[in-house]
Amino acid sequence: MKDKIIKIATILPVMLLVVAPAMAQGAPPATPIDGGLSLLLIAGGAYGAKKIYDKRK
Repeated sequence: MKDKIIKIATILPVMLLVVAPAMAQGAPPATPIDGGLSLLLIAGGAYGAKKIYDKRK
């Protein structure tokens, strides 16, 4: 148990220091969300719905 606490106490600060600058980047102000992204989202939803339907069938 003590080993796990020590590992978490050493890894957590390192992870926070690495991830925080990456999240600060943000998206550019003029990021286009056009039809291509919409089609991918619709196709993914349809694929997921078919998988759920087939699993219940």
